[in-house]
Amino acid sequence: MGKLSTHVLDITKGKPGAGVKLALYAVDAAGNRKILKNEITNDDGRCDAPLLQGAEMLVGKYELVFAAGDYFAGQGVDLPSPRFVDEVVLAFGIADASQNYHVPLVVSPWAYSTYRGS
Repeated sequence: MGKLSTHVLDITKGKPGAGVKLALYAVDAAGNRKILKNEITNDDGRCDAPLLQGAEMLVGKYELVFAAGDYFAGQGVDLPSPRFVDEVVLAFGIADASQNYHVPLVVSPWAYSTYRGS
């Protein structure tokens, strides 16, 4: 069976984003979101367990929402108001629930990116 995982990389410091709050949502065909998990990244910028695995791992659309602005504010970064990067929403799909999907966030107060890992 596959699994879903994530991690956060703080490119302003070149280190893992520890203590970043995130939420995982399932998104139905009408665009309605259902919360599946709320997590906080550990010292390695990862969640302690997969976000989805086994019977939870289903084909479908999902969103990961990262509280990046709150993380940077907590790091003492001088941020504008409103914040340029605040909540980062990564919308993605799982097409094959038997595969591993790793959806990381590479982030600064001014930019972010992601990619599909395994």
